Amino acid sequence: MEIGVGLPTTVPDIDGRRLVDWARLAENHGFSSLGTLDRLVYDSYEPLTSLAAAAAVTERIRLTTSILLAAYRPGTPLLAKQLATIHEISGGRLTVGVAAGGRDDDFRATGAPYGDRGKRLDGILTELREVWGGKGPVPGIGPFPKGAGPEIIVGGHTPAAMARAARFADGWIAGGSSATAYAELARQARAAWQDRGRTGAPRLVALVYACLGPGATEVAQSYLRAYYSFIGPKAEMAAKAVITDAARLRETAAAYEAAGCDELLVFPCTSDAGQLELLAGATLG
Repeated sequence: MEIGVGLPTTVPDIDGRRLVDWARLAENHGFSSLGTLDRLVYDSYEPLTSLAAAAAVTERIRLTTSILLAAYRPGTPLLAKQLATIHEISGGRLTVGVAAGGRDDDFRATGAPYGDRGKRLDGILTELREVWGGKGPVPGIGPFPKGAGPEIIVGGHTPAAMARAARFADGWIAGGSSATAYAELARQARAAWQDRGRTGAPRLVALVYACLGPGATEVAQSYLRAYYSFIGPKAEMAAKAVITDAARLRETAAAYEAAGCDELLVFPCTSDAGQLELLAGATLG
């Protein structure tokens, strides 16, 4: 199983230059991917811009939106152009993770409807491939990615999300589940893949939050309570679930691997550069 790491675009102590340094250091430590979260109505950095900056200072590490809330963005052709640009600038390293989303304020902010976001996401995924292939509603929108374009993975725990991954994507990603729950969700994702008549198997990805070192529990729980405040009392559950011990992080990674996960993205709760060394030491050996 590969181990990736999140870009700390949503943590309280981030700044622009530190974000770029983090991307460079993550590659040097040997992580497989850099992941980004997506929030519009939050004090955070925009994920596509952040990945473009990361592409400019790295050469090997994959760049992954994990996940992108594509349905609040106005205009699929523009989104297709932005994604294709990152993919080409990075030398073909972009993985596009998408999901329907669960916060209506992000949609209100751009005037996008919230209620039919899943249906519109299906249309967006179809149109992305069309635009990258030189077609779409207005043919000729480049850059045209080599081959099939960026890898696509779909997130979500519902049957609709599993079916969406099987219909449109190259894989499936889960967030916010335990390794025990992930095993069953991965089984459902593979079953949806087979039901769709797909050959081979979907690439299976997951993410966890971790923060190591002195004061890690306080730092991580304070951040996650704020980040997940939109889910009310359940935010406390998210905060308590964060991994703050290196041995537990190693055990968690092993459990995800046993559950069939192909890549685990470890998202930090601080942008301190020392955190990368601690996370790498616990997961990459």
